Amino acid sequence: MNAQTPSALHPPPKPPEQVAFHRTELSVIMNLYGRMVAAGEWRDYGMSSLREVAVFSVFRRAAENPLYRIEKRPKLRTKQGLYALIAMDGQVLKRGHDLKTVLRVLERKLIRAVE
Repeated sequence: MNAQTPSALHPPPKPPEQVAFHRTELSVIMNLYGRMVAAGEWRDYGMSSLREVAVFSVFRRAAENPLYRIEKRPKLRTKQGLYALIAMDGQVLKRGHDLKTVLRVLERKLIRAVE
């Protein structure tokens, strides 16, 4: 009789090859994006799905650096929060576990005084 170790019977699960935004997360992001485009603030976006992070970048013009980056980092889920909003200069504006709460910082830019 062969005695096998438990690790040989059940190999550890593979980590995902890349991190991506889920459809519900993209719905929240695209809802905000559409309102900001209608307000004339944003004009273009880009998405990246990498091994440890998924990034949604927002641009004022296509040929410049992103104004904001919305990042999803599953490794930070239990520590600082799964989502982060990062400004053009690299400053973290908000981190959290709830995407809507993190994006609320940008919602304030839509509220303006009417003259």
